[in-house]
Amino acid sequence: MSEELHDVRLTVNGTTHDVRVPARRLLSDALRHDLGLTGTHVGCEHGVCGACTILVDGAPMRSCLMFAVSAAGHEITTVEGLTNPDGSLGPVQQAFAECHGLQCGFCTPGFLTTITAGLRDNPCPTHEEARDMIAGNLCRCTGYQNIVKAVERAAEIAASGEETAS
Repeated sequence: MSEELHDVRLTVNGTTHDVRVPARRLLSDALRHDLGLTGTHVGCEHGVCGACTILVDGAPMRSCLMFAVSAAGHEITTVEGLTNPDGSLGPVQQAFAECHGLQCGFCTPGFLTTITAGLRDNPCPTHEEARDMIAGNLCRCTGYQNIVKAVERAAEIAASGEETAS
């Protein structure tokens, strides 16, 4: 007996997609396998590491903890949706590049989406607030120092309206 499929309309990065998924298909799997948006990484599948963090209606959400059918009617932003309208790097992406905020890159998409939401809520964080902003995301490579610098740099870029390089 095959599993029943559900028609789901997902709005991801401003584009509407119609997918047919099983009721228990994780949003992370729907994004990666059904929509081909492989920027969302799955690390632990338990909501602990933060690698799969996306934005749902602007708020950070672990996509491995949400079913695709539950995402219908919500605005989803993945790391692919963080670029500027002209395709150049967004402020957080530019800051990560400038501050060497990544090494292997596996956790980076989750950090980028988390920081994007964090800076929307707190556009001028103190050093401690920048550290707190990323506290729910794990990185096995960097030691977090350059990620914190990237948060602070992204705040500067956004505040000054600097053009980012692509």
